[in-house]
Amino acid sequence: MNDKLPSDQLSEFMKYLATSNLGEDDRLPPLSELSKILGISIASLREHLEVARVMGLVEVKPRTGIRRKHYTFKPAVLQSLFYAQAVNEDSFRAFSDLRNHIETSYWYQAVGMLTSEDHQELRGLVAKAMEKLHGTPVQIPHQEHRQLHLTIYKRLNNPFVMGLLEAFWEMYEAYGLGYYTDLNYQERVWDYHKRMVEAICSRNFNVGYDALTEHMDLIFQRNKSIPYHTFE
Repeated sequence: MNDKLPSDQLSEFMKYLATSNLGEDDRLPPLSELSKILGISIASLREHLEVARVMGLVEVKPRTGIRRKHYTFKPAVLQSLFYAQAVNEDSFRAFSDLRNHIETSYWYQAVGMLTSEDHQELRGLVAKAMEKLHGTPVQIPHQEHRQLHLTIYKRLNNPFVMGLLEAFWEMYEAYGLGYYTDLNYQERVWDYHKRMVEAICSRNFNVGYDALTEHMDLIFQRNKSIPYHTFE
């Protein structure tokens, strides 16, 4: 059994970030001063700082120095996910399956918290997507796709849920999956999105949930030769 407290697992620099009175975007002292405050060498501090930077906890710029950032889960997830994908090319498929379960599990809680302004935003995204799909030339509404899904869950006030969902879309884009141009398939996907949104706006959440799960089942009808583009 590990008797250590969670804070004991952190570097001295991480502890400083977590327990100091620094606000979001506040500037940290220079490295020489931090080294004295924390009682560690500048070389060790630079290593700790790089870990914090990769995790999205701090921003490091030549002129503005080191600034504490608002906590988000996405950077840490992405780094781990990129590594996992490099080790095993099926990792994104497994992560995509996790993302599907997250969306279905949090559906009722998430949609029940949405405001009338959120409803209008969702309807606007559907309208914009349809405009792109039926315009000349046809455009794939990837940004609308991403924003629609994230908007549905944004009121949860859960950085871990949002971090996982945001990481999914970052990976989705990293593979160029937002540029796939099967128009018939896109129209089917957006028909489901429209049904989801109208159900949310009318507070008929069961109908929306059915549309969500049905549109996820479209993955089994996709062209098997298209790598990774299997999760909507």
